Amino acid sequence: MFGYRRGGAPLNVLILLSAMSFLLYVDRVNLSTAASSIQAELGMTNTQLGIAFSAFGYSYAVFQVVGGWIADRIGSRVTLLVCGLIWVLTTIGTGLVGSFAALLAVRFVLGVGEGATLPAAGRALTNWTPRAKRGFAQGVTHSCSRFGNAITPPLVAFLILTLSWRMSFIVLGAVTAIWVAAWWLYFRDDPRTHRGVVAGDLADVPPYSLSKGKADAVPWGPLLRRMAPTMMVYFCYGWTGWLFFTWLPVFFKHGYDLDIKNSAILSSGVFFAGVVGDTVGGVICDWVYRRTGSLEAARARVILVSFLGAAAFLVPVLFVRDLAGIALLLSGAFFMIELTIGPIWAVPMDVAPRHAGTASGLMNAGSAVAGIISPILFGLIIDATGNWTLPFAGSIGLLLVGAAATFWIKPQVQVAGSAPAVAHAVPAE
Repeated sequence: MFGYRRGGAPLNVLILLSAMSFLLYVDRVNLSTAASSIQAELGMTNTQLGIAFSAFGYSYAVFQVVGGWIADRIGSRVTLLVCGLIWVLTTIGTGLVGSFAALLAVRFVLGVGEGATLPAAGRALTNWTPRAKRGFAQGVTHSCSRFGNAITPPLVAFLILTLSWRMSFIVLGAVTAIWVAAWWLYFRDDPRTHRGVVAGDLADVPPYSLSKGKADAVPWGPLLRRMAPTMMVYFCYGWTGWLFFTWLPVFFKHGYDLDIKNSAILSSGVFFAGVVGDTVGGVICDWVYRRTGSLEAARARVILVSFLGAAAFLVPVLFVRDLAGIALLLSGAFFMIELTIGPIWAVPMDVAPRHAGTASGLMNAGSAVAGIISPILFGLIIDATGNWTLPFAGSIGLLLVGAAATFWIKPQVQVAGSAPAVAHAVPAE
């Protein structure tokens, strides 16, 4: 399987991180499917619903950098254990809220746990994955997150219709607890200390090290300068991505007067296009690198095509009114924009392997900031105009800005002092 030994520890770790990505997005976007039920019971306006969506983003943005910095110092194993416990408690807690304020509080705390997750996962993949496989590894893990997006609308709709919207969150929280236990029992930060690793698994895997003490202090200035273009590009990605993640089921339900079942099915179809896009983007990224030997071509140029393609699909959304046409256009746009994920998440691993968690956190903070603004603005526009497609006009503009910014991404230039230290010995089989 793309160079992974069947049944080997590296493949199992990839599967474990893919399961994490799946549950991460189930626990994140379940609110969008249940939003109509929660909105009716708590008496919220569309603007208030947008604020509830964005409450997640404030803590999520901050803990991108904080969580990545922590993972670089104590490792991904402990960091993701704590993150997972926070997902469990806040997902169950969402099913217990009784007011708008309580909903805001729970979503804010969820952002703390999820904010640190992807940077810590990026650090784990850096420890376990050679450079030539990083696009695929990032693509497949993130495709599982989009699979979570795709399966969540019909899954939550089914739970709501058979149980209740409150019980849907409690059930999902309990399922997440199973992953937390599996992660703690199986994963090790240093692959060389894992009993399931053999010598062949470690070919081209970077030496393991943690950043500790003054000698390993994060080079904040150089790191920020190197990551700034990537942060900008990911902000532009996140602006559109968060519209899909938070508003899509509500868009179909109210924009086209559908019931919860049909809006969930259409949303699921769009998100399945993202599942394919994530994996394809990662495969293309690695293929381009193998053919050209150029990290810039494999990362920045793939992202450029992704953004331009997504913008091309979104332009007709402003004019088409047919439901089937809208669904196809949104699916095409989501497929194209998700081609970005594999190459862009490989960039922090390329430029700062020793500080990959921190670098990943800085990059994802760009998307998180977009996640604060974008959902609120969507709600404000809908309440003010009643036009459910107008917010996508801003997405088109930012996708073009992001496409231009890709020319400043230089993954081939590594931050000084970020190379890994000497490797540990490989244990006997």
